[in-house]
Amino acid sequence: MKYVDEYRDGKLARGIAEAIRAEARAGVDYRFMEFCGGHTHAISRYGVEDLLPANVRMIHGPGCPVCVLPIGRIDDAIELARRPETTLCTYGDLMRVPASGGASLLKAKASGADIRMVYSTLDAVRIAEAEPDRKVVFFAIGFETTTPPTAMAILAAQKKGLTNFSVFCNHVLTPAAILAIFESPDVKSLGTVRIDGFVGPAHVSTVIGTKPYEPFAAGYRKPVVISGFEPLDVMQSILMLVRQMNEGRAEVENQYIRAVTREGNVKAQAIVEEMFELRESFEWRGLGEVPLSALRLREKYAQFDAERLFSIRTKQAQDNPACECGAILRGVKRPIDCKLFGTACTPETPMGSCMVSSEGACAAHWTYGRFREEASGVTQRAAS
Repeated sequence: MKYVDEYRDGKLARGIAEAIRAEARAGVDYRFMEFCGGHTHAISRYGVEDLLPANVRMIHGPGCPVCVLPIGRIDDAIELARRPETTLCTYGDLMRVPASGGASLLKAKASGADIRMVYSTLDAVRIAEAEPDRKVVFFAIGFETTTPPTAMAILAAQKKGLTNFSVFCNHVLTPAAILAIFESPDVKSLGTVRIDGFVGPAHVSTVIGTKPYEPFAAGYRKPVVISGFEPLDVMQSILMLVRQMNEGRAEVENQYIRAVTREGNVKAQAIVEEMFELRESFEWRGLGEVPLSALRLREKYAQFDAERLFSIRTKQAQDNPACECGAILRGVKRPIDCKLFGTACTPETPMGSCMVSSEGACAAHWTYGRFREEASGVTQRAAS
């Protein structure tokens, strides 16, 4: 397929890998965080880490919207869905995320709650239009990529004059999460996580552009390279980060020039600005309360705000104490460091959101990484 096959060419990949090995200096460690879950899966699926020298290491970040959603918000959604007059619409990857007491949206649906999986925000609008006697709530999550479609759904509902459609808004912001990582004790004071640069998100950046990352590169002296999702995109971005480190630069570079500009999608930004405002604070799984990191509907759109309409007050809820999802999202631990991984916690019986989501680090390692480790163990035993 044009514009896909070219970015999965094995010969080109080996050439970039040779360049990385040649330019990564002996005695220097390179620690780069890929923020986005899509990059995590590309790295695992295509064996990118196997092509990197030992002193270039990738660290998984919190860029998985399902993974960072706190349990309390899932509890809220389940409570909403159990109301007899309510229909909750959600994307499929939220259905199996564990909530308090072993609950989940899937289990709530099985027990009779009206929960429907949709592929688009407009699907939820169509349901509200077709069933005017139901109060249809769209469970909106995601980073800046999925916020404009939520805004468009509200505009569509407004245009149709629907009074039975609302949004449970959980949209979060990438720059605030990156700032929280830089300011976290693990990075800033304890030194348990060292980050030398960022592989920046692709789809988010098509909306917000590269400009919002510039303060991080300048203020924290950390290079950022916006990368596409194909394996050659990621490898080229790693090479660009290595070169920035070697040259003592800390700049925002755009590898994904076929889709991302410095200014981003100005029309989408304007729609979001018109409809949403910043929350003072919002809880992230793994990062805790992060100020100015999420959005809510403005007062003028209160009629579409499920939190106002249903008086939702999120309660604090604790993750499974044995689950290391929070530490994995901060880059402190890897999936294999969790004692539940591959035993009690599998895609069939997930204990944490990192194993549920298709973008989660644990799901990626389960699907691809564990086979790499087994192959590596066989090779090492044969060599000995």
